[in-house]
Amino acid sequence: MKKKLKISFNAPATLFFVFICFVVTLAGVLTAGVSTRMFFATYHSSLKNPLTYLRFFTHVLGHSGWTHFIGNASYLLLLGPMLEEKHGSKELVEVMAITAVVTGLINYIFFPNVALCGASGIVFSFILLASFTGFKQGEIPLTFILIAVIYIGQQVVDGLTLHDNISNMAHIVGGIVGAVAGFVLNKKS
Repeated sequence: MKKKLKISFNAPATLFFVFICFVVTLAGVLTAGVSTRMFFATYHSSLKNPLTYLRFFTHVLGHSGWTHFIGNASYLLLLGPMLEEKHGSKELVEVMAITAVVTGLINYIFFPNVALCGASGIVFSFILLASFTGFKQGEIPLTFILIAVIYIGQQVVDGLTLHDNISNMAHIVGGIVGAVAGFVLNKKS
């Protein structure tokens, strides 16, 4: 007797996050970026505007277009299920929220002329968090050191030498959040 194959909803937090990013990106494309600028990008706006505080969280949902979304979604769907299985959905959502707020605040304070949107800070957070999967008490995984040097080092170099529309700050800060979360979460377990 053959067993039927079925699709499993294996990583609810990751899948929900990517789905919301898809819907927000679609809305951004359909509104020629108006919805993204209004609700899903953080930039230096008045602290009297309630949307300023909302955007500290929601900027990670907005993307500048399909290429931007697909790049981030690919990494999220690759790393998220493994991290969600290891740490749990609640913890992964907390890492995403912390990454969003920290990158949003740093962008608001230190880069007042830069609008920030996209989940790449969360992607870098996931990359560094994933490098802690083999963590044991009293040890630092060599994979973590290599990933930190390669990914964060590249972002520092790119930030100093390239003048493109990519927020190296969000990548670096996301990586730091992921590294700290990896250390804390693995210490708990």
